[in-house]
Amino acid sequence: MNQQKDKPVGRVLVELALANYQDMLLAQAGTLAPDKVRQARLPGIVDTEATRLVLPEAVASQLGLAAAGETKVRYADQRTTNRPLVRDVWLKLQGRHAAFTAIVEPDRRDALIGAIVLEELDLVVDCATQTLHPRDPDRIVSEIE
Repeated sequence: MNQQKDKPVGRVLVELALANYQDMLLAQAGTLAPDKVRQARLPGIVDTEATRLVLPEAVASQLGLAAAGETKVRYADQRTTNRPLVRDVWLKLQGRHAAFTAIVEPDRRDALIGAIVLEELDLVVDCATQTLHPRDPDRIVSEIE
């Protein structure tokens, strides 16, 4: 079986690090022991058709992420529903990191990384090789007018 042929175009498998950003800030301020920062490593799927970061409910609970309301989601098969949002998700991918909000999906086992994360971290999907890489290896480049 040809793995390259079986993978959907525009989707790349990655490993990412996650943490509770509020815990990280408390640890930096010296009010929380660094070993008490809630963290997780998780497989992820980078999907150029997705918009936001999506996390499994179990991981959001493990990290103790604060609620940030809810959002309407539309799945690839056009079904819609409402899902909770959480905030202060620290994500590290390809050596770059930032804090994000995330959609919480109850039955998911991996993370889904959408366009907002890719834009913020200045990462590019190479569909031909199905790899993810920084647009500029030395720094994040922000485009403005």
